[in-house]
Amino acid sequence: MVHSKKVLCLAWLARSRPRPRNCSKLKFGSPSLIGSKDLRPNEETTLGRSATFSGTHRSRSRGFSMVELAVSMTVLLILTAIAIPSLMRSFRTYQLNDAAARLSDQLKFTRFEAVRRNTPVAMRINNPSGNDWNAWTDSDGDGVKDPTEKQILISGFVSLLPATGLPSTTSITATLGGAGTPTTVYGSPVNITFDSRGAVSSLTADILYLGSTTNPEFGYRAVVLLPSGAVQIWTAPAGGTWQRIG
Repeated sequence: MVHSKKVLCLAWLARSRPRPRNCSKLKFGSPSLIGSKDLRPNEETTLGRSATFSGTHRSRSRGFSMVELAVSMTVLLILTAIAIPSLMRSFRTYQLNDAAARLSDQLKFTRFEAVRRNTPVAMRINNPSGNDWNAWTDSDGDGVKDPTEKQILISGFVSLLPATGLPSTTSITATLGGAGTPTTVYGSPVNITFDSRGAVSSLTADILYLGSTTNPEFGYRAVVLLPSGAVQIWTAPAGGTWQRIG
């Protein structure tokens, strides 16, 4: 700690006032500014201020109680139970739409092959086992499904269905004009042949129904093949009416 007289001297230097009589000249680094006895009070004060109290309590981290955990799990289970039916319906709808789109693409590809080759080409369907159905484009016309030929497998939740028990096709027939009532494509084996112009060789409208044999509440899809070779996709809920979606 600096002596009081010398503190005044420093104040004089800062304020640019006349030098007091009892103020001696100061030099930077002069040992006369700091005395050995003057440091002791300052050291004690510094140590006292920097010291921590021994009685200070540290806050402990607090976790979940059993009641809070039970309430959180209950809310989670309730939300899950509410969401599962909606998620399941969305998943089943996706499966139906995907099967209808793949079957439609297979028909379109077969038609394209007939036009490209300038010769009749058939899409063949068979039922190897249970609810599984194979559909492939018989590009070489040998009646055998070759690994190099484009093909799809319809299996699992979605299957080809007969017209029995399905919603009435009145709305579909009304849009076909002179094509008449479409023929249901079901059974094994089935051949749908396109001529070199891309039209259906039988000159009739065909319809392929898709749905679940055990869960009709998820609805149905219908792939309608017009005599010209154009393809449409329809949908209907269980006990409802058919509406075109593609």
